[in-house]
Amino acid sequence: MNALSQHFPAMNRSAGGNNADPFVYAQMMNNQVGSQAMPMSANFVMQQQQQQQQQQQQQQQLHEHQNAQKLQQFDEEKIYGLVVELLNPATREQALLDLSKKREQYEDLALVLWYSYGVIPVLLQEIVTVYPLLTPPTLSGGASNRVCNALALLQCVANHNETRSLFLQAHIPLYLYPYLNTTSKTRPFEYLRLTSLGVIGALVKNDNPEVISFLLSTEIIPLCLRIMETGSELSKTVAIFVVQKILLDETGLYYICQTYERFYAVATVLHNMVNQLVENQAMRLLKHVIRCYLRLSENPRAREALRQCLPEPLRDATFHQALKDDIATKRCLGQLLLNLSDGIN
Repeated sequence: MNALSQHFPAMNRSAGGNNADPFVYAQMMNNQVGSQAMPMSANFVMQQQQQQQQQQQQQQQLHEHQNAQKLQQFDEEKIYGLVVELLNPATREQALLDLSKKREQYEDLALVLWYSYGVIPVLLQEIVTVYPLLTPPTLSGGASNRVCNALALLQCVANHNETRSLFLQAHIPLYLYPYLNTTSKTRPFEYLRLTSLGVIGALVKNDNPEVISFLLSTEIIPLCLRIMETGSELSKTVAIFVVQKILLDETGLYYICQTYERFYAVATVLHNMVNQLVENQAMRLLKHVIRCYLRLSENPRAREALRQCLPEPLRDATFHQALKDDIATKRCLGQLLLNLSDGIN
């Protein structure tokens, strides 16, 4: 250092001194400025990169949105084309199949079906055309599939908030009752009953008092009770779901408990189902059965009757193992037994 200072005396002096070398001082200042400018330059580059990324993302989102709009427009045009094809007997069967597959992809399909000229009469025509095949039971698998596709479209109309009331006012559910009244256990008939029940299930699942009032004015309860006794497990499940929804409505509960005959009809079928469940332990059915009994126990007259006729398997530990992981249903069963205890009038 001393040797260097002899040749470069400015290096041994303070930059702020009177004898500071102007060149050395300038170099020192440049170094300081450079050390501060580096991070500012890096921040600027990062900001530019972020802005570019945001612009790219926005462009990509815009592109995806435009593609989605084009796809939706294409789907709508295809839907309208299929609806038009319903009116042509030559293309109707395929149009029924294609539309039934798209009913959950296009949320306004119910509106299109209801307000398109001639479409609902076409669907009803498909339903009544197979009536002669019900008795004697000669319905084929192909005919069953075709009418079930028409029923699927009617279910779409029954499920939509804006068309449900119109659906009821037209009394369209009554067209399905001949299907529910069948007893053949062949696959085409079972599929027909199940799909028809799906339309009624779509009506009741929204807890609409108007729907319950309409159904109570018809023979839906006896039809469901028959299926609850003799149908397949899946049909029984949908049928008891309909009955449960009717019971959950105050008007429905009052209607069923109003006379001994109505209560006895429901209680007898539920009792028989419990006896069957002891054998097959079908959990989905058991849940609905317990909830139906629980709802009945909330009516004073029904509660008094249930104290005498509640099936013993619901009182003892028969279903304890089946319900061990179902806390909600165990709670319902516990509440049912509490309601039927002597302390509640």
